[in-house]
This record gives sequence, structure tokens and C-alpha cells, in this order.
Amino acid sequence: MTFKTLLVSTAFVVLAAMPAANAGQKTHLRIQTHYGPETISGKNAAQFVDDVQTMSNGDISIEMFYSSSVVSSVETFDAAANGILDCDMTGGAYQTGKDPAFQFVGDIMGGYETPFQQLGWLYTGGGLQEAEKLYNKYGMQLIGWWVVGQESLVSTKPLKGVADLKNWKFRSPPGMETKIFEKLGAKPIVMDFTEVFTALQSGIIDGADASILANNKGMGLYDVAKNATYPGFHSMPSDHLACNKAVWDAMPDYQKRIMETAMQKLALQQALTSAKANAKAARELKAAGVKIWDWSPEDRLAFRKAAIATWSEFATTPEAKALVASHEAYLKSIDALPE
Repeated sequence: MTFKTLLVSTAFVVLAAMPAANAGQKTHLRIQTHYGPETISGKNAAQFVDDVQTMSNGDISIEMFYSSSVVSSVETFDAAANGILDCDMTGGAYQTGKDPAFQFVGDIMGGYETPFQQLGWLYTGGGLQEAEKLYNKYGMQLIGWWVVGQESLVSTKPLKGVADLKNWKFRSPPGMETKIFEKLGAKPIVMDFTEVFTALQSGIIDGADASILANNKGMGLYDVAKNATYPGFHSMPSDHLACNKAVWDAMPDYQKRIMETAMQKLALQQALTSAKANAKAARELKAAGVKIWDWSPEDRLAFRKAAIATWSEFATTPEAKALVASHEAYLKSIDALPE
């Protein structure tokens, strides 16, 4: 054997014995979600954890904290950015106090009619790249969305259409929603999610924007308020998975790909399971005497136009303006932007 042959053979053996770069690297992630483990979303989040750990063959392990058990829901983003947690699995809308741009990655309101349209903007309309600029500014990386679908309003009074919103007092989350409903004659009252049932029961409010139909039913809201809008039309929050950027950057590419792929599965599962649960809830509520109001195309369009007109008013920063322009361009590309 010549020296050259020996050298080549030895190099081959050494290279063959070397593991692929970063193969087998162990990553442990501490993630918090605001959902309880018994909810539709909580169960889907648990499946996400199992998918990631299984696909990575244990290289990624996840410690999931449910029901905002480490910090409050609104503090989850900062806790991840500051290293108390590694990732935030709540929603961007909680961060509108930092920048109104988070409204347009958290709850776009009036923009999209289905979860699949909204996910289309993120994954095929350049939305992910545009949103990443916002998240990176705060030391975070947006991994993906999971969209539960259109929420339903709860009311002690009939809500047949836009005209019935006049002087309608309802619980609203803070932010752009209050501006939209005020334009339509309603009287939004910002209050914590946990106060809705008591406020309805005591008559402080006539209704509430709380969650999807199935969740509203599960909370007992239709025991005291016998009217619901369904299918929903006004609000479709996007829950996100966002991770500390330094933690994300330290993960090998194969682990990043696993996380991204598992998020896309979670998004599909979330949309499918919530749609089925809502249909079941609608049947049961009708049988129990709850009136289900399906707004006409004209009333839905009136709401959408009011919502979209409010986007530019709420978008007061460069990041917010860029996201609004991106949404509008995508809606035009799928012929879904009202004239």
C-alpha cells in the first residue's frame, strides 16, 4: 500500500467515524401557554410537544407550562425574551402596548374569513418574513401560528345584524376592537376575561367577545346569555409560537425544521378540531333554546369594511404600516379585499 493510499484510507475512516455536525445535540425548551391542558387548544399543544420529541428522537425535550402557571399571559413574551422561559405560546395581541404592529400578527380583525386564508398570508404571502422583523426587534423569533377559527359573540339581546350593535354594551379586549365596534354604534367595555360571566349575570354588560362558540359554551356563558353569532365573523386570533432568538439560533437546522413542521401540523389540527367542536356546540345550543344568529353577507361586509378602515388608523408605527400593507396586498391577490 502506498503512502498516498494509506493517507486517503485513514482520512475516510476518520471522517466516517465522525458524527454529522450537531447530530444528537440536546435542546431543552421551557414553553408557556395560556391554555389549560383540558381545553381543545391545550390538548393540541400537548400533541405538538409529543410530535416534536418523537420526530427529534428525544434530541428536543419540551417542558410545557399550561394556564400561564409561571408568569401571567401578557408577561410570557418578555419572560421568553429575558430567559425566564425559552418560548412563548400565547399570542401577539398581548404585546400591542409595545407596538401596535402586534395587533396585525395577533388579531387582524375583519381581514380573513377562514383560518386557511389567514395561514395563507403567513406561509405563502410573505407574512412570516414581514412578521419576523417585528419579533426580531424584541429578541424573539416567530416559529409559526395556530389559528382556532372565528370567534362568536355572546349576548343577552338579539344580534341579528349591524343595526343591533347600537348601544350594545359588551366586554371587549383592549386595542383595535374597541375602535371598530364604536364606529358601528356599540359601547365596548374593556375588562379582564375572567370577569365576563359575573358581568353578564349582573347585567353590567349585554354581551361579550370571549372565544369560539365551543369555548363560550364550555364556560357556561350561554346559560345566562341566550344569543350567539355563529358562524363567527369579527375576530380570529392567531396564537403564536415565538422563541428567544438566541436559543433558536443555537439550535441545529434539523431541530429548527422539526419545530417548524410540527407547528404547521398544529395549525391544521387546531383549525379542524375547533370547527368540529363548534358545529357540535351549535347543535346543542339550539336544542337548549339559544338563538343562533348567522349574519347576512351585507352585514358581514359592513363589519369588514369598518374593520379594514380602522387598520390604517391603528397602524401608527413603521412596523405596523408594513404589516397592514402586506395583509392588504395578500387579500387583493386572493380576491378577498372588499371594494
